[in-house]
Amino acid sequence: MVLAAGGGSRFAGPTHKLLAPYRGRPLALWAVDHALESAVGPVAVVTGAADLRHLLPHQVTVLENPNWLAGQAGSLQVAIGWATCTGVDAVVVALGDQPSVPASAWQALAAAQGPIATATFRGRRSPPVRLDRSVWPELPTTGDAGARAVMARHPEWVTDVPCAGEPDDVDTEADLRRLEHDADELPRDVPVDRLPERDHDPRRAPGRTAELRRRQT
Repeated sequence: MVLAAGGGSRFAGPTHKLLAPYRGRPLALWAVDHALESAVGPVAVVTGAADLRHLLPHQVTVLENPNWLAGQAGSLQVAIGWATCTGVDAVVVALGDQPSVPASAWQALAAAQGPIATATFRGRRSPPVRLDRSVWPELPTTGDAGARAVMARHPEWVTDVPCAGEPDDVDTEADLRRLEHDADELPRDVPVDRLPERDHDPRRAPGRTAELRRRQT
């Protein structure tokens, strides 16, 4: 499940950030393609502010969230509604503005046990997160907290899953330029789970990536 419904208001470029080019393709396609590559199950994308239907591969189910302005919880509920109908036992939820979370991270989370499993990158928690069916009724229905609210209430439910790749997201044009700069120093065919590790930027956390972000992409 890829959440890609938010307005991206901090991104001042000529397009919505998920449509902005990154390494020759629209930014949103990287997260979607990694999800498909992982082959952990059916893939759906929750959309809202940006129309992504013309970009998405035919294997992807597109779920519209007409109330995307109300916050991440609504998009998560759209996702859970779809998951309930499909009969799956758990969902892996990722964000559409994280282009360097590789298929291997999806696979590691899908294989995890317990109510909630969150990815960690060099010890820092960040999306994606795996949510077992047992916790779906606990997820908020309004606001921006998403799964983070359940993790705060029930830390004993959370398992950390070390993952390869980079969790950096794109909020601004500067974020996108930084990721492009890092990527341009590498051959185009280098897998994202083999990108060199970047030093932690104190401007982007600890609060930002230490737990699931309260906004949606």
